[in-house]
Amino acid sequence: MNARPDQLQSMIARKIYPVYMVTGDEPLQQMESLDLIRSFLREQDYSEREVLDVDAQFDWTRLIQEAASLSLFAARRIVELRLPSAKPGKQGSQVIKDYLMQPPEDTVLIISAGKVESNAKKSAWYKAVEQNGMVVQCWPVAVENLSSWLKQRFKLRDMEADDEVLAYISQHVEGNLLAADQEIEKLYLLLGPGKISYVDVSETVTSQSRYSVFELVDVLLSGNTGRVIKIIAGLKAEGIVPVIVNWALTKDIRLLSRAARDVRSADFILKRQGVWQSRIALFKSCLSRHPPGTFQTMLKRCAYIDAASKGMINANVWDEIETLCVSLAGKTISKRVHAGR
Repeated sequence: MNARPDQLQSMIARKIYPVYMVTGDEPLQQMESLDLIRSFLREQDYSEREVLDVDAQFDWTRLIQEAASLSLFAARRIVELRLPSAKPGKQGSQVIKDYLMQPPEDTVLIISAGKVESNAKKSAWYKAVEQNGMVVQCWPVAVENLSSWLKQRFKLRDMEADDEVLAYISQHVEGNLLAADQEIEKLYLLLGPGKISYVDVSETVTSQSRYSVFELVDVLLSGNTGRVIKIIAGLKAEGIVPVIVNWALTKDIRLLSRAARDVRSADFILKRQGVWQSRIALFKSCLSRHPPGTFQTMLKRCAYIDAASKGMINANVWDEIETLCVSLAGKTISKRVHAGR
């Protein structure tokens, strides 16, 4: 069975399939489709999850072994096969086809893959997936449909945007749905639910324009601590809301945390998460300066800053932001820097 991402919510509960495949080259829809499938399966008591990342050295017998093994606690399981190229090769094609001839009763296979080319859809392994399970194909939203898509995303946050706002965002994100959703999230944090006009957006953009929050993130990823401190001081002086700064930090630190799990696949992981090619080198530079577990610790600091910015914790929010930023830049603040304030 085939389904579009926008159909998945209504179709997901009809039946549990032995295999689900989410494919395409649109990162946001892929992430949300996979999250929806995992969430549905967890509700059906599929509590164990094994992730298999396919690369050039991948041993396809691991999938057979997973199918044959019994759960330690007799629980239902998810086996997630990450197939970046959407090309399993001769051995992989045969293994997937054999697996689906007699899939284990207690296990659901989820295949997350890149774009499947039209000729690959004629292959035996793809047909086996299509016939035995559900295939969700995630394609970029056409330009003529982007305004409708944006309107729906605003609605999910109880916001109603006028046509000028929709046109403004459409022009600036150039079809990047992940960037569009992040822009809507930023506006929600600044303006809250309700009707939103172009005047609201233009005033918000103007108030953020002298020192860019996004410039801050790029500079700290590059490790330029001195510049980071200067930008933070500028943002603070201009009265930028700390929650917006923390939102931008949290977003990119979460990306770093995901990429740090497999640094060798960082390029692919970052591209799948919607990071532009021009920024990937910045992320990899930051990854090279920190052990993998560092970013999880930083995410906890982001949660602390969020609570502090909302008055739930008594702390100097800007000091906390600066400490986090300097830590992410990979250096400590010297006494001389403090003395120069």
